[in-house]
Amino acid sequence: MIFPAIDLMGGRCVRLFKGRFEERTNYDEDPIEVAQTYAHQGAEWLHVVDLDGAKAGGSMQAQLIGRIARESGLRVQAGGGIRDLGSVKRLLDSGVERVVIGSMAVTNPVMIRRWLQELGPDRICLAFDVNLSEGGIAFPAIKGWTEATTEPFSEVLDGYAGSGLKTILVTDIGRDGAETGGNTGLYEQILTDYPTLQLITSGGVGTLDHVRELKALEPYGVIIGRALYEGNFDVAQAIAC
Repeated sequence: MIFPAIDLMGGRCVRLFKGRFEERTNYDEDPIEVAQTYAHQGAEWLHVVDLDGAKAGGSMQAQLIGRIARESGLRVQAGGGIRDLGSVKRLLDSGVERVVIGSMAVTNPVMIRRWLQELGPDRICLAFDVNLSEGGIAFPAIKGWTEATTEPFSEVLDGYAGSGLKTILVTDIGRDGAETGGNTGLYEQILTDYPTLQLITSGGVGTLDHVRELKALEPYGVIIGRALYEGNFDVAQAIAC
């Protein structure tokens, strides 16, 4: 399944390069209109990130995200700066179908396990934005990718065994926005090690061949951002390829 992505800063669409806020591309497009375009091209889901919230450590654009969910006709998963259950519930109440939890999934797994139990696994996706060591080991980054961690991704994910966790999103930060192709090796390993989880891949898609390579792994979803903004192809082509 193709998940077109909208990243928000100041109420507008932007894209970062490798997670760096100082390397930002601004797109003079209304995010609601962009979402509606993706819907017309055949998308079923939309992935929305509140980058202001991710940087500040608190949800900053929940009202706009709710409007996108209500007015686009798409099923929306959204995150960025989620730190408390109240923020999760506000997004769900606004029309968001699934809330994406990032940093808290790494720093406070006990709390997130409680949220999974209270809200159900269909309403929460855990997002892990990872940097790879020289040895190829994935380590999550937190707080809008501004801080590294020392616990390997696999150990963090193992901590959710028995929690009911259903959906995860994994981004290779080194490829995000670079349009050089997704990290198929990383995703293949995750799919092998955690076959019961729904994996959404993110980072690096620049061409339809990149989409085909990821689809061949049969993940639950493939997130595409910059390539759509730059007009490399459209959602309909990504779905059909």
